[in-house]
Amino acid sequence: QVHLVESGGGLVQAGGSLRLSCAASGDVAATEIMAWFRQALGKEREFVAAHRWGDITFYANSAKGRFFIGRDNAANTVYLQMNNLHAEDTAIYYCAAKFLRSADYVYWGQGTQVTVSS
Repeated sequence: QVHLVESGGGLVQAGGSLRLSCAASGDVAATEIMAWFRQALGKEREFVAAHRWGDITFYANSAKGRFFIGRDNAANTVYLQMNNLHAEDTAIYYCAAKFLRSADYVYWGQGTQVTVSS
């Protein structure tokens, strides 16, 4: 079992920055890939970025060049640095984790609200 706790959400003006954190506890072996997803009001949840052991990263097109995902293995924490935020980035951001061989993300955090005012 893995427990994920997000933090760092809040209200920011367009063009500003926020840094989200996701701390993992429990079976760390099940966090070979940790990712961020988001869900805006009335929309489906969408992938934002992922970090794989070996420091391999993946980004949605909407995040490339503005968002950066990193991981502190010693702290079992993954970060999402979000720069030049747009109003359309407003959403609940969720942290997720899975084994590399798993098809789906099994473990999810409770989410943290990010609101970007225009």
